[in-house]
Amino acid sequence: MQVKDVLRIKGNTLFTATPETPLSDGVVTMADNDIGSLVVMRNGKLAGMLTFREVIAVLAKRQKEKRAGPTPPIADIQVGEAMHDDPFVTDPEMDLDDLRSRMIEHHARYVPVMAGETLLGVISFHDVARAVLEEKNFENRMLKDYIKNWPA
Repeated sequence: MQVKDVLRIKGNTLFTATPETPLSDGVVTMADNDIGSLVVMRNGKLAGMLTFREVIAVLAKRQKEKRAGPTPPIADIQVGEAMHDDPFVTDPEMDLDDLRSRMIEHHARYVPVMAGETLLGVISFHDVARAVLEEKNFENRMLKDYIKNWPA
């Protein structure tokens, strides 16, 4: 199974922001749509990824700075300050087993799928796990049917 197979099943709905988007708006978009990431775009190109991991990290950073002295209000944080600006990306032809290994290696829960400069979608670790489970269940059913109908 390849990444493109998962995208075909999952669909390619994308939620995006720009680096200038207020972080609070990004968080609302993520919460309202029950998603764990936003693709950050600048001039039609991938600029980064915003996940809840980056949101928590920037909030923790601001809290530590606040203890040291006055800091700008959290409402002033933009997505560009929090986003991961060099995310691991994959292409649609990558084998799903390879992608799983790479996601673990890069500690990536959300991976943009790129065909050259074109963003095709985002694959989550959950999407990969679901696809692998469905593939294994299908294989098990086929094997069980084959064994039941074993020729005499």
